[in-house]
Amino acid sequence: MTQAFTGDRIILKDLGFYGYHGLMKEEKALGQRFFIDLECGVDLSAPALTDSIGKTVSYADIYDVVKQAFEGKRMHLIEAVAQNIVDAIFNAFQDVNWIIIRVRKPEAPIAMVRGEAAIELHRQRKIS
Repeated sequence: MTQAFTGDRIILKDLGFYGYHGLMKEEKALGQRFFIDLECGVDLSAPALTDSIGKTVSYADIYDVVKQAFEGKRMHLIEAVAQNIVDAIFNAFQDVNWIIIRVRKPEAPIAMVRGEAAIELHRQRKIS
């Protein structure tokens, strides 16, 4: 069973981090920039009606969880980085019902003149 989709969301975009994720030896030693776009599905009816911070999930708190999950563990694949962040958000915020996360890697070790490599995960909280 899953939560109903409301369409409400908290959005964090272009979060920049420096990290050591990757398969290549150089990526692990030198690191590189990563950018994360995140949408968290949260019913925002109560904070919209009450104008009360106590009725919502703080985007500052979400950022702190994303930062800790990104920096806390080195991984080979950006897919695993994204899933680690998703898991951390679901664990920290019971009101988050679904997440769309994009991890972008502008300096991916491929011969591109312009652009970036990226992945996107769509996850919904599983209710048991």
